[in-house]
Amino acid sequence: MRSPSLLLALFAVLFLTGCGQKASVTYVYEDVTYSFADEPARAQFQAEREKSLYHRLGGKAAVEAAVDKFYVKVLADKRINHFFEDVNMTTQHRKQKAFLSAAFGSPVVWKGKDMRRAHEDLKLTEAHFNAVAEDLQKTLEEMKVPQPLIGEVMTIAASTKDAVLNRKPAGK
Repeated sequence: MRSPSLLLALFAVLFLTGCGQKASVTYVYEDVTYSFADEPARAQFQAEREKSLYHRLGGKAAVEAAVDKFYVKVLADKRINHFFEDVNMTTQHRKQKAFLSAAFGSPVVWKGKDMRRAHEDLKLTEAHFNAVAEDLQKTLEEMKVPQPLIGEVMTIAASTKDAVLNRKPAGK
């Protein structure tokens, strides 16, 4: 025979942990399930995903393919490949994919270093930055990314220039 206090404790646990409440609204995006309090919140999330540059570029698969092709160019580029001589390129690919995904509007938040801290010890010049940008643009063109999307990507890349080169932001 169960005591009434044990049954009350069980009901309290069920109530406090949400058991018995209606299931939340969910949305699966790139094999990750996101939960929302209601349908309008889910619809807003979905709309934001669909209008993001990340989604319009083709999402995770497109960013991963672009980063892999981009680093083939970078490592062949004598203007900048020396910066990667002692870099674990598997880790570098992973970090770049995560950073670009976040920068382009994926729902995954960037948790790494900011651009200034990540590049502060490299003594990069404008010529180095331009070489990287050139390799990025060539990669996207070879992948037949539409020109307006390439323009958006390059605008985002250009917005990091002062931080990457460790300069004071323009106008400050």
